[in-house]
Amino acid sequence: MKIDLQVVTPEKIAFKGEINQISLPTKNGQITILPNHISLVSTIEGGELIIKNDKEETLLAVYGGFVEVRKNQVRVMTDVAQRVDEIDEEKAQKARDEAQKRLTQKDQMSDVDFADALRQLEKSLALLKVAGSIKRRGIK
Repeated sequence: MKIDLQVVTPEKIAFKGEINQISLPTKNGQITILPNHISLVSTIEGGELIIKNDKEETLLAVYGGFVEVRKNQVRVMTDVAQRVDEIDEEKAQKARDEAQKRLTQKDQMSDVDFADALRQLEKSLALLKVAGSIKRRGIK
């Protein structure tokens, strides 16, 4: 038995297909969804989304959004879903450094600017985490 998976961002369908399992970061920690999983709706945190199908593994960096599980159908609606080969580590490192610098000036920022800097930091950290994980695993 397989799971029908769709991973969608505002810009694109990042993944669509039948899979064996999916693991993703939620507010309550990393969860793995297998066929016949109970129905569930949860928020998604920044980190690794791991899709397994037979012997093939696909990793995506995700940040923000929701996951919905119903009757062997999983819908991931996320702000960011980037495959490893789409991650520009240098750009993500610059974004992280810029966000950290902005966050040190909290007293001089509006709440909206602070939230934007925090979001930029979390997004860049999620991208860097996945890129680093790939290097540690030796996956290309």
